[in-house]
Amino acid sequence: MKTSLVAVVLAVSAMAVGQAAAPQSPAQPAPAPQSQPQPQTQQPQPGTAQPQTQQPQQPAAPQQKKEIKDPAEYNAYVGAVQQSDAAAKISGLEAFLSQYPNSVMKEDALELLMGAYQQTNNAAKMNEAAQRLLQANPNNLRALALMAYTKRAAAEANQNPQQNLAEAAQYADRGLQALKTASKPEGMSDADFEKLKSQMSTIFNGVSGIAALQSKNFPQAEERLRAAVQGDPNDLRNVYPLALAYLTATPPDPVNGLFFIARAANLSAGSPGQAQIMAYGKSQYTKYHGSDQGWTELLAQAKTTPLPPQGFTITQYVPPTPAEQAAELIKNKTPDDIKKLTFAEWELVLSAGKPEDAEKVWNVIKGLPLQIEGIVISVTPTQLEIAASQDDIEKKRADIQLNMMGPIPARLMPKEGATLDFEGTPASYTPSPFVMVMEKGTLLTKAAPAPAKKPARKRPTR
Repeated sequence: MKTSLVAVVLAVSAMAVGQAAAPQSPAQPAPAPQSQPQPQTQQPQPGTAQPQTQQPQQPAAPQQKKEIKDPAEYNAYVGAVQQSDAAAKISGLEAFLSQYPNSVMKEDALELLMGAYQQTNNAAKMNEAAQRLLQANPNNLRALALMAYTKRAAAEANQNPQQNLAEAAQYADRGLQALKTASKPEGMSDADFEKLKSQMSTIFNGVSGIAALQSKNFPQAEERLRAAVQGDPNDLRNVYPLALAYLTATPPDPVNGLFFIARAANLSAGSPGQAQIMAYGKSQYTKYHGSDQGWTELLAQAKTTPLPPQGFTITQYVPPTPAEQAAELIKNKTPDDIKKLTFAEWELVLSAGKPEDAEKVWNVIKGLPLQIEGIVISVTPTQLEIAASQDDIEKKRADIQLNMMGPIPARLMPKEGATLDFEGTPASYTPSPFVMVMEKGTLLTKAAPAPAKKPARKRPTR
């Protein structure tokens, strides 16, 4: 959400109250403007339990007209409201509130004071006025929106982030409740009132959604942040967290998450974080789809489309099963082709392939002397346990039992963990956990490199 959103909220407030506050006649006190009636919340009494049943939604109470009956009080209020200079308006409103602390127009005056401080960029005084306004009416929408927004901004600026975000969420949740029974202020059109509620709802939902995401309440984060993005689809501060809420939930929602991460990548154009958002989005897309094919098209779509269109989807990549991989591996392979496969490929077919595929491979390599390299897991003079496939090497699990043709001499005895070249003849295997028994085991030694020849001497020339 943009800073201007709060400015609009305050400006609309000042416009509505200010228009209604104009006197009918300078000489005679006129009825004061009608103000937004605030819902009275029933507070629980100490020691009493509150019912847990859902109460039906009550319609907003009808507005009651406010009147300033004292001419001096009226003139002080109108004189402050009609000041065009923000500093003069602040001075007049502060004087009015000091002189008439229990005025029927106290809430209206505090709303105008909050807006006037915002005009002068006095954030501290603006927040102070908002707190005074909430003391007068705990459900004042404009004050709740302002406090929720500023507390979130402080948290995002790393100013005591946990406490500020928690307080922001409290203001936001109160604001969402207050919106349900809010009444249109006197002097404000229906269209302006709906616009104001929409803007406040965007603020409240965005703050509440961020707090829910921080606490890993993914369903609430998705609901609130989605509502905020619907209110303002161009606000990166809500679009990016919404993408994270979908992508990191348990279970995740990759389709919505990938759309909004693509949207965030577009909205972050020119910012320092764009490369990071783009890389994360592409990696998540590739992980879900199986390749990055279509990622560029998704970016182009999300650039001009604020929300996922009806029927939007992304095809999920489903990896082949081990049996399918084994069948594809030996498809159309001749016996000579099968002999050239790696030990790990033989292991895949023999352990996970269909019976006919396993038989096809085994018939080729059974009884065939094979020369293989592996890692020694355990050793005795007559038997070695060896890991030959990369997966089993990493797990330090033997997948070959090599029975030697004769005892290994002590000077040639390999050490556990050593890399070994050997030859053996497959005799049998167990599919799971896979172990191949090889007979007639012998150790292979690599030929030593030939010594370098000395360069021939040249005859000395006479």
